Amino acid sequence: MIKKIDHIGIAVKDLNRSVEIYKDIFGFELLEVEDVPSQKVRVAKFDVGGVHIEFLQPLAEDSPISKFLEKKGEGIHHIAYYTDDIDGLIEGFKNKGIKMINDEPVNGSSGTVIAFVHPKSSIILTELVSKGE
Repeated sequence: MIKKIDHIGIAVKDLNRSVEIYKDIFGFELLEVEDVPSQKVRVAKFDVGGVHIEFLQPLAEDSPISKFLEKKGEGIHHIAYYTDDIDGLIEGFKNKGIKMINDEPVNGSSGTVIAFVHPKSSIILTELVSKGE
């Protein structure tokens, strides 16, 4: 079961500029900056009233974020929802014919496990997030 919105992912070309704008101008709390090798991105996380905003900068040309930036430019990349049963949610979605990008959870940032739902099944790219083991 989905418990809450975990974060909104925003693709950017220049992470340092994004951090400067949202930390120094908007005054949002910067939680951390982290490289996520499994997704080939560097992530800057902000807390905005309990919902996180994550700015995503590609670390490689073959990163999904690089491809997104080439096609669509900077902007909202995905919405992530927190679940305490990611395996059950994935299985339930697959049983309902929902197309998954990840059939099994993979490592995400901050010790989480994640799986993506294909936007053809969910309108916008959707990420499922759960605590890692």
